[in-house]
Amino acid sequence: MPDPAALSPSATATTALAGVVHGGRHGAASGMPGVKIAEMHGIGLARITARKGMRAALIEAAQAAYAVELPTTPRRVETRDISFMWDGPDQWLAQTPLTPATSMETLLAPELVKLAAIVDQSHACTFLRVSGPRARDALAKGLAIDLHPRAFAPLHVARTSIAHIGVQICKLDVLPTYEFLIPRSYSHSFWHWLQSSAAEYGLEVA
Repeated sequence: MPDPAALSPSATATTALAGVVHGGRHGAASGMPGVKIAEMHGIGLARITARKGMRAALIEAAQAAYAVELPTTPRRVETRDISFMWDGPDQWLAQTPLTPATSMETLLAPELVKLAAIVDQSHACTFLRVSGPRARDALAKGLAIDLHPRAFAPLHVARTSIAHIGVQICKLDVLPTYEFLIPRSYSHSFWHWLQSSAAEYGLEVA
């Protein structure tokens, strides 16, 4: 009898936008692109929730392990290999540039597992970076928060909605560059909205 494993196709990780997002110029064809979009691949992500009564101890443990203080307001803090974003009372998102060979849970567990529940979310979200001189104008068409620099500065984060889709947004720099975390099942809807919203400014997809 043949080995069932030999008959099964090998599993290959892919993003929700594979085959949907195509690189190049879209929308208005003249002039410099007003909006640039890049999908980020292979990002590691985990949700950290402090166990009851352990919030202060968790913050202290993260400080000792990663030399950063977990933010208690909608902010992002970064080290070379990992960043932490506030995600609600006693909750944070840990993000790494690459998904660990094992899992985010394994990566974080030695320092934090006794103080927090850790759930790997690496394949649950689509990561998009949006930049360009007209990025704020394009996003303002559907975003429910004010992106003016006085209201939303670099490393500010927000859990909000855009075109009725729940997202997490972080402003990475003053250019500005925004990073979006979109639930995988809503990635197509978000992409089609963003493409339409940015078309009049000229859209360049990495």
